[in-house]
Amino acid sequence: MKYHVPVLLNESIEGLNIHPKGIYVDATFGGGGHSAAILAKLNGGHLFGFDQDSDAKQNGFDSEQFTFVHHNFAYVKNFIQYFGVGGVDGILADLGVSSHHFDDAERGFSFRHDGPLDMRMDRSVKKSASNVVNEYDERQLTDVFRNYGEIANARRLAQEIIACRNAAPIVSTEQLKHIGQKFCNKQTENKYLSQVFQALRIEVNNEMQALKDFLSGGLAVLKPGGRFVVITYHSLEDRLVKNFFKTGNVDGVMEQDFYGNVSSPFTAITKKVIVPSDEEVKENNRARSAKLRIVEKNG
Repeated sequence: MKYHVPVLLNESIEGLNIHPKGIYVDATFGGGGHSAAILAKLNGGHLFGFDQDSDAKQNGFDSEQFTFVHHNFAYVKNFIQYFGVGGVDGILADLGVSSHHFDDAERGFSFRHDGPLDMRMDRSVKKSASNVVNEYDERQLTDVFRNYGEIANARRLAQEIIACRNAAPIVSTEQLKHIGQKFCNKQTENKYLSQVFQALRIEVNNEMQALKDFLSGGLAVLKPGGRFVVITYHSLEDRLVKNFFKTGNVDGVMEQDFYGNVSSPFTAITKKVIVPSDEEVKENNRARSAKLRIVEKNG
């Protein structure tokens, strides 16, 4: 079941600067599109594909050069060390939610389909979007929508959710959609509901902390001269990646030595962020907000 059209495929693979005998990590394996392109360039090398979603495992490859790791990419450092690998030559991460997740109503990621309010990437985790919506208090809900959805009327939305859940539990995407529609018009509906669902998804899957752990873990296992390639889709994650690639920390604080010399663990490979072509966006609408950043680890 190859369910994800890889975004910025040629640009990201080229950015990895793949050596046939190198060791690489596809930190967001998904449908295996990026991984297939990496494997095609390996001859004696190895690829580790990480994904916390058990559905992704069936997209794995029957190859001695490939290992599927059924875990969150936050643990990339732990597992690379576990497999006895001294370091890797390149890391790729496509932070977008796969088409499979959006299109499968039972996973509850999209307001375009009626289904259970779930949104768990790893279905062995207990907390779902329904738990967040029905159990968080007003302050907690406001913080989720404001911080992760960048929603201006986050408090009013939280209050309305609490009023509705007092009448009956909110357990479906359709219920949440109807609540959200009260705070937007037809012109802004898609954007607003996307922000609401994004905020809940980030909270359920602890995405911001996982990304921070992944970036620091990736830096630790990347060899000098190795490439770090990341595709982002919204401002929250892009800000973290941009800061980390520029300074080596997610806060974007540039470190200086005693003499005031600025140091960074990376060198940018491209001066400007890479975005999809008009043609790619036309063929794959989910690529429209993608941003690709490529850096090389300094020696």
